[in-house]
Amino acid sequence: MARNVPVETRIGFTILAWAVALLLFSPILWVLLTAFKTEAEAIAATPTFFPQNFTLENFAAVQDRSDYFKHATNSILVSVGSTLLGLVIGIPAAWSMAFAPSKKTKDILMWMLSTKMMPAVGVLIPIYLIFRDLRLLDTVHGLTLIMTLINLPIIIWMLYTYFKEIPVDILEAARMDGAELWNEITHVLVPMAVPGIASTLLLNVILAWNEAFWTITLTSGRAGTLTAFISSFSSPQGLFLAKLSAASLLAIAPILLMGWFSQKQLVRGLTFGAVK
Repeated sequence: MARNVPVETRIGFTILAWAVALLLFSPILWVLLTAFKTEAEAIAATPTFFPQNFTLENFAAVQDRSDYFKHATNSILVSVGSTLLGLVIGIPAAWSMAFAPSKKTKDILMWMLSTKMMPAVGVLIPIYLIFRDLRLLDTVHGLTLIMTLINLPIIIWMLYTYFKEIPVDILEAARMDGAELWNEITHVLVPMAVPGIASTLLLNVILAWNEAFWTITLTSGRAGTLTAFISSFSSPQGLFLAKLSAASLLAIAPILLMGWFSQKQLVRGLTFGAVK
């Protein structure tokens, strides 16, 4: 039975939720408005909220200085490619941990999670040297590989959580019907865990898209993603806020649109199995 909440309480929580949402969205809104200002207006001592002289010259300058579509293509290839490769590795790994666990399964899961707590700079030198010797520096497939390794613990943890909610009896019934291991995973397990797999895919595409440390460190120009594209507008000659905002807006627009249109699927997947 639903709890009877007073109208005043509902209104108060609604106002609070909108206030928090506006607070979180305000940096994006400021970037959006600054992108359409002139450079002089963007750095004025007395800032203006709305552009006084609406202009699109910042976007033209950004495209003239650096090829946006090349960096966007690299971002798509790296984020989608690393996530798909992570799923190919993560689904069998999560299956084994969820349905054929050993005494060390929990220890392995905790070890994988602990790798996310280590600062990336702590392994920068060995990874850089390995990439240099394997000629993976400034390559899309090199970035795809490192993004896969970075996000693989999250992929396996999320899939493991979803798979644990699937009744073992269903998989045992499939085995009794003669299903082999590959058919059990592809025809029984994966279709039942589609919401969880979809949310894992979406979340890790976002994480790979927003990764800045490795994409800036391991690339110089040829395989640069949109994070490297943004950083190129902060130079010793000065910080051009209007152009930097235009570059940032172009970089975050695709992932914002994807998150907006897939939010129901993302929430459904993240809450998969949360309510018994």
